[in-house]
Amino acid sequence: MTDLSIEHGILRAACVQNCATPQWEDNLRDVARLIDAAHSDGAMLVALPEYFSGLETDGARIKPVAFAEATHPVLAALVETARDRSLWLLLGSLGIKDADGRVFNRSYLISPDGRVAARYDKIHMFDVDLGEGKSYRESETIAPGATAMVADTPWGGLGLSICYDLRFPALYREMARAGADILAIPAAFTRTSGEAHWHTLVRARAIETGSFVLAPCQFGTLDGGAECFGHSLIVDPWGEVLGDGGTDAGYVIADLNVAKVAKTRTRLPSLLHDRAFTLGVVSRAQAAE
Repeated sequence: MTDLSIEHGILRAACVQNCATPQWEDNLRDVARLIDAAHSDGAMLVALPEYFSGLETDGARIKPVAFAEATHPVLAALVETARDRSLWLLLGSLGIKDADGRVFNRSYLISPDGRVAARYDKIHMFDVDLGEGKSYRESETIAPGATAMVADTPWGGLGLSICYDLRFPALYREMARAGADILAIPAAFTRTSGEAHWHTLVRARAIETGSFVLAPCQFGTLDGGAECFGHSLIVDPWGEVLGDGGTDAGYVIADLNVAKVAKTRTRLPSLLHDRAFTLGVVSRAQAAE
């Protein structure tokens, strides 16, 4: 991170893409290598996917590797990485055990001084039937959060979200109104829904809020058979895809000129144009009268 980049509002950001196993040590080694490669490529902020440190599925149940926050080995290791490399790190999410026995799907923003700058617990639970006998029930193993989060960075506000949150546009609209210039959407999006919706939804969140979007996503087949889509994306406020990670391990990197956020929102000021309305519903019987 350089003073010049901050002064001119240019953020070189990277999204790392991995396929997590249930062995957190292996996953940590893999993402640490990719973080270092992105840092060597000039990245000042590196974003990791949802559950990058360990994930498996058991039928309909999603089972992340989870530890208490105070003793989480991956969190501790990456706090040191951020400090050693003077780097902003977005830990897409970790499984975090609470004192009362619940597990949260929690995102962390780590500052270059090794400080936890923000935490966010995923609000929307992925409880779906995908057809062909496939279903996922995140709420069986994960407790939902209740608070949206916008964190301050040298380049502007960073709105935090995770995976299934992507399908709830009001969340992103409110974060943009609260000062988010960049939206983070780390994910382990399934291949089935990813092929149909991932690019469209990520671009839509960028377009409708006039924000940059960083969307690192896991790829490949997890233990238990679930498949992740990959295609980590970096998208600009006009909806242009600046980087697509494809379906292999690696990272995508792009320069974000954050001044483009204000220009886009001036050109299309829809965040200022909401109007109150009432909803009328006409039944078929009424329509036939």
